[in-house]
Amino acid sequence: MGVTTVTDVTDGVLHTLFRSEQGGHEQVVLCQDRASGLKAVIAIHSTALGPALGGTRFYPYASEEEAVADALNLSRGMSYKNALAGLDHGGGKAVIIGDPEQIKSEALLLAYGRFVDSLGGRYVTACDVGTYVVDMDVVARESRWVTGRSPENGGAGDSSVLTAYGVFQGMRASAQHVWGDPTLRGRKVGVAGVGKVGHHLVEHLLSDGAEVVVTDVREESVRRIRDKHPQVTAVADTAALIRTEGLDIYAPCALGGALSDTTVPVLTAKVVCGAANNQLAHPGVEKDLADRGILYAPDYVVNAGGVIQVADELHGFDFDRCKAKASKIFDTTLAIFARAKEDGIPPAAAADRIAEQRMADARRRRP
Repeated sequence: MGVTTVTDVTDGVLHTLFRSEQGGHEQVVLCQDRASGLKAVIAIHSTALGPALGGTRFYPYASEEEAVADALNLSRGMSYKNALAGLDHGGGKAVIIGDPEQIKSEALLLAYGRFVDSLGGRYVTACDVGTYVVDMDVVARESRWVTGRSPENGGAGDSSVLTAYGVFQGMRASAQHVWGDPTLRGRKVGVAGVGKVGHHLVEHLLSDGAEVVVTDVREESVRRIRDKHPQVTAVADTAALIRTEGLDIYAPCALGGALSDTTVPVLTAKVVCGAANNQLAHPGVEKDLADRGILYAPDYVVNAGGVIQVADELHGFDFDRCKAKASKIFDTTLAIFARAKEDGIPPAAAADRIAEQRMADARRRRP
C-alpha cells in the first residue's frame, strides 16, 4: 500500500490543478492497494472552513484521468456546498475506480479506510454513488474520519433521506420565485434517476400533490416506484423526459452533466432543481438556461441535506436538528434568487459569489 503525488498523472490534470480557474486544490493523492484491487483518488479542494468533507464515489470510469477529473470537480463542488450549507467544513471527495458490483470487497474497503486515515482528519468521507451505509461501517474499522455509518455503529444512517428533503425545499423555493406559491400541487415534475435520493424525492412530491414523471436506466428502480404509486408515469429515457409536454420542473437526480448544449435547447420545464452533482456540463450553460427563461436552482445548494446530516454525525447525530437545518435550504435558495436578480447574473453565479465570500472571510480570520 502506498500514496503517490499527483505528479504521476497527465499534464491535462496538472493543468487543471495548478493553472486553470477550476483548480486551486490543496491536496490530491492517488491510492493503490494491489492485493485488494483498490485504485482510488482523494481530492481535498479547501480546508478554509474546516476539515474537508465529502463522499466516496465507486464507479467504473473509462480511464484513470477521467476519475481524477471527477474527483477534482466533485471536491470543488463540496467546498461551495458546505459553505452555503453553513457548515464548518471545507470540500473534499474521493473516487474508487471500478465496478462496485464486480470488485467491491471487505479487503478493498479496509484498504481504502487506511488511506483515509493516513490523511489525519484533513478529509472526512461518507457515502456517494456506488457506496452505502454498510460500506462506511467497514471503512470506519480502519479510520475514525468516516460518517454516514449505520445507527447500530454510532452513525446517522442513510443520508439520501435528507438529501431528498433538501431538494424538495429547493423546489418549493423555486415554485415560490416563479409562480408565487411554494407548493408543488398541480405541477408536473420530471425526475431523472429514482435511486437512493430520487425515490425519496418522489414521495415528497406526491405528498405535496405534484404530478410525477420518472425515468431511470435501471428498470427495477422504476418498477419499485410504479408498484407503490401506479399514478406515476414512466418514460423511456431522459431524452424523452426533458421533452415531456407541460413539464413544470425537471429534477436531474443521477450523474452530472445533465444540462448541456444538447439538452438545454429542448427542455420544456420552467425550473431545473435536482439532486445530481455538477449538473452544468460546462461554464456558460447557466447563462443559456437564463436566456431561455429557465430558473436553475444550483445543485450544490439544494442537495446539501445529505452533507448536513453526515456533518452532524461527527458531533452526535440528532435527526430533528438536521432536518431543521435542511429546512433552511428553502431560505438559502430564495436568497440566491434574490442576489441573482439584484446583481443581474444567473443563480449559479450568485451562489458561487456567496460561497466564495464565506471562504474568503474564513481565510482572512486565520492567524
